Amino acid sequence: IRLLFGKELKKLNLPQSAIDAAVEQDFDLKGYVFEASPEQLRPPRTVHVGLIQNKIVLPTDAPVLEQVRERSTQCMSGVNIECFQEAWTMPFAFCTREREPWTEFDESHGKSRKNHIPSVGDFSESTYYMEGNTGHPVFQTQFGKIAVNICYGRHHPLSWLMYSIHGAEIIFNPSATDGLLCEPMCPIEARNAAIANHCFTCAINHVGTLCEYFKNEFTSGDGKKAHHDFGNFYGSSYVAAPDGSRSPVLSRTRDGLLMTEMDLNLNRYELYAEELKKAIQHDFKPNVLRKTVL
Repeated sequence: IRLLFGKELKKLNLPQSAIDAAVEQDFDLKGYVFEASPEQLRPPRTVHVGLIQNKIVLPTDAPVLEQVRERSTQCMSGVNIECFQEAWTMPFAFCTREREPWTEFDESHGKSRKNHIPSVGDFSESTYYMEGNTGHPVFQTQFGKIAVNICYGRHHPLSWLMYSIHGAEIIFNPSATDGLLCEPMCPIEARNAAIANHCFTCAINHVGTLCEYFKNEFTSGDGKKAHHDFGNFYGSSYVAAPDGSRSPVLSRTRDGLLMTEMDLNLNRYELYAEELKKAIQHDFKPNVLRKTVL
């Protein structure tokens, strides 16, 4: 257990309303606390974060408005920041090469664009968009500095690093990926990033035991025959901390809500960010100590 999760986390005292909702609506509900050692000069910086993973519950050719209405947030009382999976309002349609109706799901609430675009099997997304041009923005909020490393960016260590250099204290990684492509890597990537970049990381993945079925068949870049189905998505969302600890995952097959309480005092990156800033200057001199020859 220590190898998989680091130190054992205390379970979060969940509100009864959340527990009742999980039973009534049949979704996985978990809660954990990430604690930092008490400090004399700084009070705890406690933040409550919620991760949501959900299935596609309507046919992919159902009207757009009906599909959006089916995605609702439940029992999020006390949560300061919530993050959904990639493309949470819609089927994962970035494989069908159809423009409509998928572009009707587009939303914009401040921009952090996807920097790395996959072209692996059915995941051939350049039909819809190319690499983002916003760099690695970090959003200053009253609950800390947050960043969004979208989906395929989790495979690129420097992507996590750049968000951290810009000051991110929590980096979210909303994804929609299937078991064949990424499941062996998913349990370690966000945890490694949290340790290496001295920040919290939140890995959220789409879930669905049944393949999504699209009315019009499509081909992929893998040479296989045209097909209608896409999936399976394996959920397994979790949170990792800079001290190497991480939460257990949500279900592989069910909708889920993971609620966490984290103390941002665990983050320690200011020193490295400052030194990296110096390292890119034209007059930078490496700090090398040489033995004096007498």
